[in-house]
Amino acid sequence: MLNEKVALITGASRGIGRAIAQKFAKEGAHIAAVYCGSEQKALELKDEIEKNGGKINIYKCDVSNFAECENTVKKVIEDFGGVDILVNNAGITNDKLVLQMGEDDFDSVIGTNLKGAFNMIKHCYRNFMKKKYGKIINISSVAGLIGNAGQANYSSAKAGIIGLTKTVAKELAPRNVCCNAIAPGFIKTDMTEAFQENDAVKGAIPLKRMGSAGEVANLAVFLADDVSDYITGEVIRIDGGLAM
Repeated sequence: MLNEKVALITGASRGIGRAIAQKFAKEGAHIAAVYCGSEQKALELKDEIEKNGGKINIYKCDVSNFAECENTVKKVIEDFGGVDILVNNAGITNDKLVLQMGEDDFDSVIGTNLKGAFNMIKHCYRNFMKKKYGKIINISSVAGLIGNAGQANYSSAKAGIIGLTKTVAKELAPRNVCCNAIAPGFIKTDMTEAFQENDAVKGAIPLKRMGSAGEVANLAVFLADDVSDYITGEVIRIDGGLAM
């Protein structure tokens, strides 16, 4: 479905980003995998995709840093000739009630989760305009739709991604570029490990289970493929009915 399209994916070394990179590669995409933390996990992803016949390069980048994003995008375009699909998935959490949350706690999450998405879109913008084609997929969260106690920083960032998505969708629609957001609920990743055996969490989900990163990746493939060319500015929940 994505044969020879170039997909730049942030936060690609683990969790949802890793699953998206794996799924995109299986569908024929060439992967530019951006990571910030573990180089070992990024190298393992690279090895796995290459063993399966896929094409992948890895890039270390702190997405909250404007200049680093600019340099990374330039390098990706040099290596692959352009970007067809941008997936803004990089994210962190630092959960505290507002009473205990410090300025740095708030700023760091906003910087990675929201400013990071802006930075990558900003530096890929001319590429998409020149191509007159592209797909931008921003990973938001149901926390950005309904809020969540202890996550003022995370919920604010994910709500901001929704506004960013709709604005970019309107700006780039005349250039045949679609921009959509995915809003996962509770998905089994290392970020949600503490909740995976929590019956109260599962009980709050109408489908009575947590989702998998692979299920989010399947939705990302749909939004990245040409079959979704008439969908833009949308926020699609994948949450088992949590935020109905």
